[in-house]
Amino acid sequence: MNFLPMPRPGARALCAAALVAPLAALAADLSLSVADGPAAEATLYVALYNDAASYADSKAVASQTAPMQGGKARLLFTGLAPGRYALRAFADENGNGKLDTNLMGMPTERYGFSNDAKGNRAAPAFEAAAITVDAADQQTVIHLR
Repeated sequence: MNFLPMPRPGARALCAAALVAPLAALAADLSLSVADGPAAEATLYVALYNDAASYADSKAVASQTAPMQGGKARLLFTGLAPGRYALRAFADENGNGKLDTNLMGMPTERYGFSNDAKGNRAAPAFEAAAITVDAADQQTVIHLR
């Protein structure tokens, strides 16, 4: 004799939703404003990294592009889990889809990092550029140079 109740249709989906709902409540949005871009039209490329290893390997967890108008742009990264993130951005002024550099490897197009972090002849370390995203929505600004 079987005394266990038979599962109702949809019960598994309801249980799964109940388990996932608290995780969605912890997600936050990161609003990014970028300033000091070129006056002429350009495309802004932004990459988001969630740890030092992916930052060092240029393996972004998310990326976006946006048109720059009047040297400014705004982007929104949605549904981020709480943690530390770093952003890299550059304004593609000539439309070739990459950050151009001179013979010494120095950028010839405007670029920047979260926290307006600066490196010494290289990109700044993840720790210098890292910002903390918690359960609340976050705003940050990058000034290109």
